[in-house]
Amino acid sequence: GDYDDNPLMVNNKVIDSIKPGNGVIKNGTVLQKSTSFDELVKIFTDIYDEKCMKDFMECLFTPAEREDFANRWTLVKEIDKGTTQREIAKNFNMSLCKITRGSKELSKEDSAFRKVLEMYKINKF
Repeated sequence: GDYDDNPLMVNNKVIDSIKPGNGVIKNGTVLQKSTSFDELVKIFTDIYDEKCMKDFMECLFTPAEREDFANRWTLVKEIDKGTTQREIAKNFNMSLCKITRGSKELSKEDSAFRKVLEMYKINKF
């Protein structure tokens, strides 16, 4: 009951440290929490046109960022296919650390990676 939607606050008082970008802090109180990430999530879910989404992502992300996203998706598909982490690292020039992280995310209960991967397999977008 006393908790705000922000888990770092109780009765509008900061109860934990706030990392830069999470909100505006004045006298130890969060005045405004950034909602940019949530806005982007909503925007992504509202764009149904593939060309519009691609154009938007090309404006929003650098070529290196887009390549990183694509590589992460590739690694999730490869892990799901049963490709070993070492094979993925060798074939796609990825660090074992990044692959291990992807593997852990994929194996979590209620994994978003798993849910999206299953949607992809059914719909083949």
